[in-house]
Amino acid sequence: MSRADAIARAANLFDSGAFKADLARRVAIPTESQNPERAGELKRYLEYEMTPALQAQGFGCRIMMHATARSPFLYAERIEDAKLPTVLCYGHGDVIPGLEGSWKEGRSPWQLVEAEGSYWGRGAADNKGQHSINIAAMGAVLAARGRLGFNAKWLIEMGEEIGSDGLRELCVENRALFAADVFVGSDGPRLAADRPTIFLGNRGSYLIDLWIDAREGGHHSGNWGGLLSNPAIQLAHAISTIVGPTGQVRVPEFVPDHIPDSVRHALADCVVRPGPGEPAIDPNWGEPGLTLAEKVYAWSTFEILAMTAGNPDSPVNAIPPRASACGQIRFVVGVDPENFLPALRCHLDRHGFPMVQIAKARDAIFQATRLDPEHPWVRWAATSLAKTVNRPPAILPNLGGSLPNDVFSEVLGLPTIWVPHSYPGCSQHAPNEHLPLAIAREGLQLMAGLYWDFGEPGVPSAPVASHRDD
Repeated sequence: MSRADAIARAANLFDSGAFKADLARRVAIPTESQNPERAGELKRYLEYEMTPALQAQGFGCRIMMHATARSPFLYAERIEDAKLPTVLCYGHGDVIPGLEGSWKEGRSPWQLVEAEGSYWGRGAADNKGQHSINIAAMGAVLAARGRLGFNAKWLIEMGEEIGSDGLRELCVENRALFAADVFVGSDGPRLAADRPTIFLGNRGSYLIDLWIDAREGGHHSGNWGGLLSNPAIQLAHAISTIVGPTGQVRVPEFVPDHIPDSVRHALADCVVRPGPGEPAIDPNWGEPGLTLAEKVYAWSTFEILAMTAGNPDSPVNAIPPRASACGQIRFVVGVDPENFLPALRCHLDRHGFPMVQIAKARDAIFQATRLDPEHPWVRWAATSLAKTVNRPPAILPNLGGSLPNDVFSEVLGLPTIWVPHSYPGCSQHAPNEHLPLAIAREGLQLMAGLYWDFGEPGVPSAPVASHRDD
């Protein structure tokens, strides 16, 4: 059997309906990690779906818990020869709330529907569809070759949508168990639906609460307007010093000093464009002088996610006593999040806003990570994907969003290769989540080719000591 046979077997899993049947069963399990009443479903997904699927491929499986985690983990391994390269694979089986009653045409989030060229259902794109593609593709390689030709380990968590609590601690305490030569996962979107993509890390995410407590209670705007400071107006002006009217970040500590040449080179081949049903890009928004790809993959942004003063649904003729906002910094490698709050405090005081109080919105943050686009594992993976589809993949130095990638890149010290099987318009955290059929079928082929190549000569011989840009 050959590489082409493995790829053909993977495509046949899609064409025969076998992949759809697997995904339909998995979508039907309502693994909402944010809903405490679904705790049993989280374990059921690992016990009745993931464990049998991996055991059928010769993996030894065990469910693991950690005292700091609210949800279980599945560890599986197939060790063929200690001298062979070892790949650590990852997925998450939990999903955000299904939002029943909000889906088009009355669809249930827990019933997979094939329509309009896509699979519709909660988890179809994030992340059940993606790790199901990878497991099925690995099975195709086994069927074609009779063995993998490499060692494989799987780590599937059930709490990614609630911050991956316990994942870091689990990996710190079990470094030897999760030891590997390279990490391969699938999550997030491609650059575009028609462009196979590799991304190598993620932007970090840091939430900041900003608020002004001006006084007790509201006061009549006719009697007191012009005499009392309005915290909503003050907070709006304060925010305008943090980010300009066209989205440029004005706090130097929030942004990197420069974009590495290897990152610029990789992004020069990446064209950011909206697809059907996606919002039009505002080309003049963000940092001047950067390409669209550099703005979202190589620079930091500051966003206001929510803002309130008074009662927006039922305003009254009163100056509100309080105004608050939730801000978010999406940051890249080269920016130190430990500096965010001190720098912002100095910035606001310097601009005359000592009344604005600030605090870190949550203890846990996503750290920024990035594997150098010129790393040997990146070149090797890009070559494999290009060989399968006869066109080069997009190489993103990091995802625009956030993932717990630092657990794998920093705690375990692994080069991290992500091959996403979704696209930006998939509605992954909204009603009508879907996975395009074309991406699913091509993803099966891409991963079968990639897994086949792990068992061939030419695999990078050893991990590089440092996996981050300077």
